[in-house]
Amino acid sequence: MTEIVFLVEDDPDGGYNAQALGESIFTQADDLDTLREMVRDAVRCHFRDQENRPKIIRLLRETIK
Repeated sequence: MTEIVFLVEDDPDGGYNAQALGESIFTQADDLDTLREMVRDAVRCHFRDQENRPKIIRLLRETIK
């Protein structure tokens, strides 16, 4: 796997939630900068073997109007 995609949504209680598409990875944070750090950390924890870890992490933000 060379890329992993996270769907980012606004949390009703404030902040953001991010869930990987196709993997069991979920994280949340109060702001987008912290969320990016949390996503990177979650990917490192989920894919402990660096050779199997995705090289690209893409965040897709869903906007609800």
